[in-house]
Amino acid sequence: MFDRIAPRYDLANRVLSVGVDRSWRRACVASLSLPKGARVLDLCTGTADLLLEALSPEPTRRGTGVDLSPGMLRLGASKLSARGMAARAALAAGDACTLPLADASFDAALAAFGIRNVDDLPRALRELSRVLRPGAPLRILEFTEPRGALGWASRWYLRHVLPRVGGLVSGDRGAYAYLPASVARFPRPPAFAALLVEAGFRGVRWRTLTLGVACLYEGERAA
Repeated sequence: MFDRIAPRYDLANRVLSVGVDRSWRRACVASLSLPKGARVLDLCTGTADLLLEALSPEPTRRGTGVDLSPGMLRLGASKLSARGMAARAALAAGDACTLPLADASFDAALAAFGIRNVDDLPRALRELSRVLRPGAPLRILEFTEPRGALGWASRWYLRHVLPRVGGLVSGDRGAYAYLPASVARFPRPPAFAALLVEAGFRGVRWRTLTLGVACLYEGERAA
Protein backbone atom coordinates (compact mmCIF):
# COMPACT_ATOMS: atom_id res chain seq x y z
CA MET A 1 0.00 0.00 0.00
CA PHE A 2 2.73 2.49 0.90
CA ASP A 3 4.66 1.67 -2.26
CA ARG A 4 1.51 2.42 -4.29
CA ILE A 5 0.96 5.86 -2.76
CA ALA A 6 4.66 6.84 -2.56
CA PRO A 7 4.77 8.98 -5.76
CA ARG A 8 2.17 11.43 -4.41
CA TYR A 9 2.61 10.84 -0.69
CA ASP A 10 4.26 14.20 0.05
CA LEU A 11 1.69 16.13 -1.98
CA ALA A 12 -1.16 14.36 -0.21
CA ASN A 13 0.35 15.21 3.18
CA ARG A 14 0.58 18.90 2.28
CA VAL A 15 -2.97 19.02 0.93
CA LEU A 16 -4.65 17.03 3.69
CA SER A 17 -2.93 18.90 6.53
CA VAL A 18 -3.03 22.29 4.75
CA GLY A 19 0.74 22.37 5.26
CA VAL A 20 0.53 22.10 9.05
CA ASP A 21 2.46 18.80 9.04
CA ARG A 22 5.63 20.81 8.41
CA SER A 23 5.16 22.79 11.62
CA TRP A 24 4.65 19.55 13.56
CA ARG A 25 7.98 18.21 12.33
CA ARG A 26 9.71 21.48 13.15
CA ALA A 27 8.28 21.35 16.69
CA CYS A 28 9.52 17.79 17.07
CA VAL A 29 13.09 18.63 16.07
CA ALA A 30 13.11 21.92 18.00
CA SER A 31 12.40 19.97 21.21
CA LEU A 32 15.76 18.19 20.91
CA SER A 33 19.04 19.34 22.44
CA LEU A 34 21.85 17.33 20.88
CA PRO A 35 25.65 17.56 20.84
CA LYS A 36 27.54 18.19 17.62
CA GLY A 37 28.04 15.04 15.58
CA ALA A 38 24.93 13.39 17.04
CA ARG A 39 23.56 10.29 15.33
CA VAL A 40 19.78 10.38 14.80
CA LEU A 41 17.45 7.51 13.95
CA ASP A 42 14.23 8.21 12.07
CA LEU A 43 11.96 5.18 12.37
CA CYS A 44 9.20 4.70 9.77
CA THR A 45 10.99 7.43 7.84
CA GLY A 46 8.76 7.26 4.75
CA THR A 47 10.11 9.84 2.30
CA ALA A 48 12.54 11.13 4.95
CA ASP A 49 10.82 14.46 5.72
CA LEU A 50 11.55 14.23 9.45
CA LEU A 51 15.12 13.03 8.86
CA LEU A 52 15.73 16.05 6.61
CA GLU A 53 14.31 18.33 9.30
CA ALA A 54 16.53 16.72 11.96
CA LEU A 55 19.75 17.03 9.93
CA SER A 56 19.19 20.58 8.68
CA PRO A 57 20.01 22.63 11.83
CA GLU A 58 23.47 21.14 12.41
CA PRO A 59 25.83 20.12 9.57
CA THR A 60 27.73 17.64 11.74
CA ARG A 61 24.65 15.53 12.51
CA ARG A 62 24.32 12.14 10.87
CA GLY A 63 21.16 10.14 10.44
CA THR A 64 19.64 6.81 9.54
CA GLY A 65 16.10 6.31 8.27
CA VAL A 66 14.40 2.91 8.46
CA ASP A 67 11.18 1.96 6.67
CA LEU A 68 9.51 -1.15 5.23
CA SER A 69 8.55 0.52 1.94
CA PRO A 70 11.20 0.53 -0.81
CA GLY A 71 9.08 2.98 -2.81
CA MET A 72 9.10 5.50 0.01
CA LEU A 73 12.83 5.03 0.59
CA ARG A 74 13.67 5.68 -3.06
CA LEU A 75 11.92 9.03 -2.88
CA GLY A 76 13.60 9.80 0.44
CA ALA A 77 17.03 9.09 -1.06
CA SER A 78 16.31 11.48 -3.93
CA LYS A 79 15.30 14.23 -1.51
CA LEU A 80 18.41 13.76 0.65
CA SER A 81 20.60 13.92 -2.44
CA ALA A 82 18.85 17.05 -3.73
CA ARG A 83 19.44 18.75 -0.36
CA GLY A 84 23.12 17.76 -0.29
CA MET A 85 22.66 15.46 2.72
CA ALA A 86 23.22 12.06 1.14
CA ALA A 87 26.72 11.76 2.63
CA ARG A 88 25.32 12.29 6.13
CA ALA A 89 22.33 9.97 5.91
CA ALA A 90 21.69 6.29 5.30
CA LEU A 91 18.31 4.76 4.45
CA ALA A 92 17.58 1.11 5.12
CA ALA A 93 14.65 -1.19 4.49
CA GLY A 94 13.79 -2.80 7.79
CA ASP A 95 11.15 -3.92 10.25
CA ALA A 96 10.56 -1.71 13.30
CA CYS A 97 10.26 -4.85 15.43
CA THR A 98 13.69 -6.20 14.43
CA LEU A 99 15.85 -3.19 13.67
CA PRO A 100 19.08 -3.98 11.77
CA LEU A 101 21.02 -1.67 14.08
CA ALA A 102 23.55 -2.06 16.90
CA ASP A 103 22.76 -1.58 20.58
CA ALA A 104 23.18 1.97 21.97
CA SER A 105 24.26 3.31 18.58
CA PHE A 106 22.11 6.47 18.38
CA ASP A 107 21.97 9.78 20.26
CA ALA A 108 18.28 10.37 19.47
CA ALA A 109 15.35 8.55 17.88
CA LEU A 110 12.36 10.05 16.08
CA ALA A 111 9.20 8.76 14.44
CA ALA A 112 6.47 10.74 12.70
CA PHE A 113 3.05 9.31 11.89
CA GLY A 114 4.29 5.78 11.30
CA ILE A 115 4.45 4.02 14.64
CA ARG A 116 0.68 3.34 14.60
CA ASN A 117 1.24 1.12 11.53
CA VAL A 118 3.53 -1.28 13.42
CA ASP A 119 2.01 -4.69 14.20
CA ASP A 120 3.72 -5.25 17.56
CA LEU A 121 3.91 -1.84 19.21
CA PRO A 122 5.54 -2.88 22.53
CA ARG A 123 8.25 -4.79 20.67
CA ALA A 124 9.01 -1.85 18.38
CA LEU A 125 9.29 0.49 21.37
CA ARG A 126 11.70 -1.93 23.05
CA GLU A 127 13.77 -1.93 19.86
CA LEU A 128 13.91 1.87 19.96
CA SER A 129 15.12 1.69 23.54
CA ARG A 130 17.74 -0.91 22.61
CA VAL A 131 19.38 1.16 19.85
CA LEU A 132 19.52 4.37 21.91
CA ARG A 133 22.35 5.17 24.27
CA PRO A 134 21.32 5.68 27.93
CA GLY A 135 19.75 9.10 28.43
CA ALA A 136 19.18 9.67 24.70
CA PRO A 137 15.92 11.42 23.75
CA LEU A 138 12.96 9.88 21.94
CA ARG A 139 10.39 11.97 20.09
CA ILE A 140 7.27 10.49 18.47
CA LEU A 141 4.66 12.40 16.48
CA GLU A 142 1.33 10.68 16.01
CA PHE A 143 -2.27 11.53 15.24
CA THR A 144 -4.81 11.44 18.03
CA GLU A 145 -8.52 12.13 18.37
CA PRO A 146 -9.50 15.31 20.24
CA ARG A 147 -12.21 15.21 22.88
CA GLY A 148 -15.70 16.70 22.71
CA ALA A 149 -17.19 18.50 19.71
CA LEU A 150 -13.77 18.94 18.15
CA GLY A 151 -13.30 15.18 18.32
CA TRP A 152 -16.56 14.67 16.46
CA ALA A 153 -15.44 17.13 13.76
CA SER A 154 -12.04 15.43 13.52
CA ARG A 155 -13.60 11.98 13.12
CA TRP A 156 -16.02 13.28 10.47
CA TYR A 157 -13.11 14.77 8.52
CA LEU A 158 -11.04 11.60 8.82
CA ARG A 159 -13.85 9.29 7.78
CA HIS A 160 -15.59 11.32 5.08
CA VAL A 161 -13.33 14.05 3.72
CA LEU A 162 -9.84 12.60 3.99
CA PRO A 163 -10.48 9.37 2.02
CA ARG A 164 -12.05 11.32 -0.84
CA VAL A 165 -9.39 14.03 -1.05
CA GLY A 166 -6.53 11.61 -0.36
CA GLY A 167 -7.89 9.28 -3.01
CA LEU A 168 -8.10 12.07 -5.58
CA VAL A 169 -4.56 13.29 -4.90
CA SER A 170 -2.90 9.88 -4.59
CA GLY A 171 -5.10 7.80 -6.91
CA ASP A 172 -5.61 5.26 -4.10
CA ARG A 173 -8.70 5.90 -1.97
CA GLY A 174 -8.28 2.61 -0.11
CA ALA A 175 -5.01 3.76 1.42
CA TYR A 176 -6.67 6.88 2.81
CA ALA A 177 -9.62 4.93 4.11
CA TYR A 178 -7.06 2.92 6.09
CA LEU A 179 -5.65 6.04 7.78
CA PRO A 180 -8.67 6.94 9.98
CA ALA A 181 -9.03 3.30 11.01
CA SER A 182 -5.39 3.22 12.12
CA VAL A 183 -5.82 6.46 14.10
CA ALA A 184 -8.90 5.08 15.86
CA ARG A 185 -7.01 1.90 16.86
CA PHE A 186 -3.96 3.71 18.24
CA PRO A 187 -3.78 4.03 22.05
CA ARG A 188 -4.86 7.27 23.67
CA PRO A 189 -1.95 9.41 24.97
CA PRO A 190 -1.96 8.08 28.58
CA ALA A 191 -2.00 4.46 27.36
CA PHE A 192 0.75 5.06 24.81
CA ALA A 193 2.84 6.86 27.44
CA ALA A 194 2.49 3.80 29.67
CA LEU A 195 3.81 1.61 26.83
CA LEU A 196 6.83 3.89 26.50
CA VAL A 197 7.59 3.55 30.21
CA GLU A 198 7.27 -0.24 30.00
CA ALA A 199 9.68 -0.23 27.04
CA GLY A 200 12.42 1.47 29.06
CA PHE A 201 11.84 5.21 28.74
CA ARG A 202 11.78 7.74 31.57
CA GLY A 203 10.42 11.26 31.90
CA VAL A 204 7.64 10.43 29.47
CA ARG A 205 5.29 13.30 28.68
CA TRP A 206 3.17 14.49 25.79
CA ARG A 207 1.63 17.64 24.39
CA THR A 208 -1.09 18.04 21.83
CA LEU A 209 -0.65 20.09 18.67
CA THR A 210 -3.16 21.95 16.49
CA LEU A 211 -6.18 21.65 18.80
CA GLY A 212 -5.39 18.04 19.68
CA VAL A 213 -5.24 16.61 16.16
CA ALA A 214 -1.64 15.46 16.67
CA CYS A 215 0.43 14.61 19.71
CA LEU A 216 4.17 14.92 20.40
CA TYR A 217 5.47 12.31 22.85
CA GLU A 218 8.80 12.92 24.58
CA GLY A 219 11.00 10.76 26.74
CA GLU A 220 14.55 9.58 27.33
CA ARG A 221 16.00 6.10 27.39
CA ALA A 222 16.51 5.00 30.97
CA ALA A 223 20.05 4.25 32.12
